[in-house]
Amino acid sequence: MEPPTIDVLLADDDPVVRFGLTMMLRGAADLRVVAEAGDGAEAIALAARHRPHVVLMDIRMPGTDGITATEILRARTPAPQVVVLTTFDADAHVLRALRAGAAGFLVKDTPPDELVVAIRHAAQGRPVLSPEVTRRLIDRVAGTEQDTRRDAARRKLDSLADRERTVAIEIGTGRSNAEIAARHHIGVTTVKTHVSAILTKLDFNNRVQVAVLVHDAGLDAQGR
Repeated sequence: MEPPTIDVLLADDDPVVRFGLTMMLRGAADLRVVAEAGDGAEAIALAARHRPHVVLMDIRMPGTDGITATEILRARTPAPQVVVLTTFDADAHVLRALRAGAAGFLVKDTPPDELVVAIRHAAQGRPVLSPEVTRRLIDRVAGTEQDTRRDAARRKLDSLADRERTVAIEIGTGRSNAEIAARHHIGVTTVKTHVSAILTKLDFNNRVQVAVLVHDAGLDAQGR
């Protein structure tokens, strides 16, 4: 049985980059580029028309930038998964995009095979970055607002029930639902229930946002 086709929208103001991405994705039978956008506003309009499963979104574009477009797209129902594209892996704008609901990010020189795998993961709702990359990104761009952001993040986590807070911190370490269940001797279904409650209470739409919040709070697996 062939895997379902994943519809992809490309958003980048450089037509050469879009052409290169299209060529790379053509080698994967389960991926289909349904539209190309030159800026965020066009990406928003084309996403409404084509309903892509995944949007590869450049951050720095004229007019409506990729972060604003990500926020708008992720607020829709159904919302496409968004993977942001950047030239640098420590771009402060990347962190803003992750907080806006992006599934993750890729640098523009990502090898074709890794790009294809990342899109497949995003389509499945899986994060497209490791906890180590998230922490390194945060550490390098936190700057002078670190203390303020840490305090705000901890207040949000403290608004959760004790078990929900524990699960949120485990998500921040990169553990899967099955790993969290095994560590805390509870069922996977129970973990999923906690994750849903966490996303609802924090007004988040994916696990990446939870992981970023935990890292903002500066907490480890023991909640310290």
